[in-house]
Order: sequence, then structure tokens, then C-alpha cells
Amino acid sequence: MVVKNTNQLEESTDSTYDRKAEVKAFDDSKAGVNGLVESGVSKIPRFFHAGKLDIGENSTSDSKLRVPIVDLKDIHNNPARRVEVIGQIQSACHEWGFFQVINHEIPITVLDEMVDGIRSFHEQDADVRKEFYTRDLKKKVMYYSNVHLFSGQAANWRDTFGFAVAPHPFNPDEVPSVCR
Repeated sequence: MVVKNTNQLEESTDSTYDRKAEVKAFDDSKAGVNGLVESGVSKIPRFFHAGKLDIGENSTSDSKLRVPIVDLKDIHNNPARRVEVIGQIQSACHEWGFFQVINHEIPITVLDEMVDGIRSFHEQDADVRKEFYTRDLKKKVMYYSNVHLFSGQAANWRDTFGFAVAPHPFNPDEVPSVCR
């Protein structure tokens, strides 16, 4: 299947569906999910479809599941507390894959500026965003859609813009000016 623009990605409901070609066309566009929306796509491309969702009877609105919270208070003054927090982070990463951090001492203004910078990045013209689109995991500054786009069953409806900070920090000049 040859795709000339992202509007052609919305078709493919018959038995000749070629997921690999559709995913490749999407990735080659370097526009991500935001680019699909901006192009006026009227149907979600098939490679985003996960099939029938079965939430089962265990799903309730008053779930007792809670995102793990990691409190960084006193980690610089108390070595035992630091070891405890490291254990909490390891556990949260292993069991949940994410966690909330409190008492990190990062001012709200800095956090707000980070959110504004990321929002500004995604609101730029697609041609500007495309300059940062990559699948090269060795890069320190990356814009991409779905890490496992080619290997996963259904792609996630999201774009990611991120920075690798360890073991060596990124070069500030690599960061888009709108995010500085």
C-alpha cells in the first residue's frame, strides 16, 4: 500500500489490510498522532485499534488502587530515609511503572514552565516538530509516536517528547528553542 498523505491512513478495513505498510507510512510522515489530527483524519487508523475491550466485573469507580506516592522529604539529611525512598521507587517502577513524587522542592513555577514548554512544542507547525522526530534511542532529545510502534499489537494514541538525562545530561543547544 502506498500512502501519499495521512488522510489515506484511515482506510483499510478489508482482508487486504497491511498493518506494516500503514504503520510505516504513519512513521515516515514524522507528524505523529498530532499530525493525524491536524491533517483532518476522520477515522482512527486501524493500527490504533485494540479490538474489543473487556473491562470485566472487577472494574468499579470506587477502586482502592492508588498511584504510589514517593515522599523525598529528608533524603539529603537521613541516609536511612534515602535507602527507604530508593526502595519505594524501585517497587513503584516494578509494580506500577510510574509514581508521584512529593516534597521534591522543585518550585511550581518551574513545573508550570516545563508544561508550557512541552505544550508549546506540540503546538508548533508540524514541519518544525518533524525536525526532532526520531526512533534513534541514542539521541538525548526525542520526539516520537509510540516506542513499540512496529512491534506492539495496537499503537497508543499519543506522541512523546522527552529528554534523556542519565548517565550524561543532554546538550541544552539540542533542546527546541520553544522549550528552553
